[in-house]
Amino acid sequence: MNHDRVHLFGIRHHGPGSARSLERALTKLAPDCVLIEGPPDADGVLSLASHQEMQPPVALLIYVPDQPNRAAFYPFAEFSPEWRAIQYALREQTPIRFIDLPQTFQLGDTEEEAEEEATEQAEEAIQAGPSSESGPVDSPNDDELAAIRRDPLGLLAEAAGFNDSERWWDWLVESRRSDTGEVFAAVAEAMTALRDDLPPNKDLRERRREAYMRRSLRAALKEGFERIAVVCGAWHVPALDPTRFPSISHDDELLAGLKKVKTEAAWSPWTYDRLAIGSGYGAGVVSPAWYELLWSNEPHVATRWLTRVARLMRERDLDTSSAHVIEAVRLSESLAALRQRAVPGLEELDEAALAVVCSGQDAPMRLIRRRLVIGEKLGAVPADAPMAPLQRDLAALQKRLRFPPKSEIKQHDLDLRKPMDLERSQLLHRLNLLEVPWGQTTANARGSKGTFHEAWQVRWQPEFVVKLIEGSRYGNTVEAAATGRVVQIASTAQSLGEMISLLDHALLAALPQAVDTLVATIQAITSTSSDTPQLMGALPPLARVMRYGNVRQTDATLVERIVQGIVERICIGLPGACRSLSDEAALEQFQHVIAVHAALTTLHDETLLNDWFASLRSIAEQDGVHQLLQARAVRLLHDSGRADSEEVKRWMSLALSAATARPAAAAWIEGFLSGSGMVLIHDLTLWGVLEGWVAALDHQAFIDVLPLVRRTFSTFESAERRQMGDRVKRGAKPSEAPRAASASFHHDRAARVLPLIARLLGQEASQ
Repeated sequence: MNHDRVHLFGIRHHGPGSARSLERALTKLAPDCVLIEGPPDADGVLSLASHQEMQPPVALLIYVPDQPNRAAFYPFAEFSPEWRAIQYALREQTPIRFIDLPQTFQLGDTEEEAEEEATEQAEEAIQAGPSSESGPVDSPNDDELAAIRRDPLGLLAEAAGFNDSERWWDWLVESRRSDTGEVFAAVAEAMTALRDDLPPNKDLRERRREAYMRRSLRAALKEGFERIAVVCGAWHVPALDPTRFPSISHDDELLAGLKKVKTEAAWSPWTYDRLAIGSGYGAGVVSPAWYELLWSNEPHVATRWLTRVARLMRERDLDTSSAHVIEAVRLSESLAALRQRAVPGLEELDEAALAVVCSGQDAPMRLIRRRLVIGEKLGAVPADAPMAPLQRDLAALQKRLRFPPKSEIKQHDLDLRKPMDLERSQLLHRLNLLEVPWGQTTANARGSKGTFHEAWQVRWQPEFVVKLIEGSRYGNTVEAAATGRVVQIASTAQSLGEMISLLDHALLAALPQAVDTLVATIQAITSTSSDTPQLMGALPPLARVMRYGNVRQTDATLVERIVQGIVERICIGLPGACRSLSDEAALEQFQHVIAVHAALTTLHDETLLNDWFASLRSIAEQDGVHQLLQARAVRLLHDSGRADSEEVKRWMSLALSAATARPAAAAWIEGFLSGSGMVLIHDLTLWGVLEGWVAALDHQAFIDVLPLVRRTFSTFESAERRQMGDRVKRGAKPSEAPRAASASFHHDRAARVLPLIARLLGQEASQ
């Protein structure tokens, strides 16, 4: 084997300095074959990397078609060394191959196999006993070894006086504007010394990866290539040195018996924030946006970056002048000189921006780091790139609706009266049903209570591609897939409330076929259900659909029959459902009564309202009903004008009579007055009944009910409590109040206002 035919280029993640050095080295070498640490599963789509519409950052997606959640991403930026090697090979028409262990094997690993591997490693360790190999006096433990293998250059950074290998590598390689062609030889020498000094690697997966890469390299040598460039992670360089290869049988034994699954490959847009280490991506970098500026090879990098900082501050209405930029540039250059750096790096620019532009405040600095250090750039892939039909349909919809995906957060206030905004809303709702949360509804930005406005916050995440592939099993279009998933969820739904919520989402997403299925299922459930609280909980969302469905151009008649059937069953079952309840159950039923009343009032259906008030009257008059619910029924009858003051006074007098237990009387007061005390202010007859009840309490009874009554009065507006306090201070009696009010009323002044009020109400003044 001629070892001079193999040229190893060990790299460390993504970086403009490494990429530039690699590109120069490849140009000088002019290899006749390029091997890259990457998934051989993607060899079929590799040629698309040179497509004009391909705009990094992008990622290779390898997934199992039957289980798309089992997937692996391989991200690339414009300044990634692997991406530059791919571009070089495609441009020069040089054979190019990925040589890492295929994902068809890596994704085939199961939990059982992982346990077997762990057991095998433990047995090997027991059999081997203490290592006889030469090494450091204080051998690192397993955790330390894993940390070293994750970041093998960390020890060199520590030796150079850096506590962060990323900062050290940026200072040594990435931020330098001179040629660093010798870096690959230095990395190979350092990694060889490090691996020789460490115990053998027991990670079976890593050993298999390196065995497969050696097998691929042997195959390339056997084919007769004379100058083979191998681009791999720095840690793997010693393992891929032909002079250090183990036997072929050793590698074959490691690769024997691997489980295989079918995989497919596709290109996917990626984002800088997902390329960053902070996102959890182990091979990421700290500063993708900063590296992009370095890769552009523009002169006066410090000035250009700080100018972007000033522009960003002005966009946020923060005062930043050209003087700030000048002083920040001077400070960064002074810091670089003190630290013996040829040009300011990101650390110096960060400190200068914080001190000069941000006046030491961390809040604007967080914005700068997010936008100009990490970045929010979203890549793009060619329209004809391989993708699932569901992905292609979504891309067509985004183009037609002029609604492109963006990696930054965007606010949209959609006017549902406009056809395009309505379609955008329906698309976002459909994607949410597919568990692709591209958009989330928020409070209306305009503060409008109109039902034709819908506020959204949207942000595209690269991982949504996996969810789209997974959703493809329900249908090939967004509408068909959302419909299929709704029907599938409906078939396993356990409660009526879950079905109603799903129907609400299906109506918002405009899925008529799913709505038909849900309506039929809900009708079947409600026609036999005797669970009154469950029916009451289901009514408000259905009433909302009937009331506001026309705004979204939804056929609200689909749920009209369901609502009528539910209301009938509620009205029949409610009196019985309010009897013999504990305080906790009564409070829950109390909330249901309020919600149902609000829903029916919104519908303005007299037939339904008549049935509802008849049920409330039955609750108000019968014995055994919890006082909280009985009082709320009386209050609703009074507010609707279906019970006059004398009738309410009779009910109230009975509830507050001496024969009623004090806690029960306090519960009645809470149910009647909860939420608003205006009825007491305007109806002095009821005020007198309540005042008489309080006056009749002895000292101990007053102490007992005071906390309960105070809880009720605490729900009143401060103005209401103030008016009640003033009335108590005056000591006004019900019999005196009407005369006082009549004496102070100015009929002439009121007559001047009546014509204007009549015009506002659209009526004649005489009415």
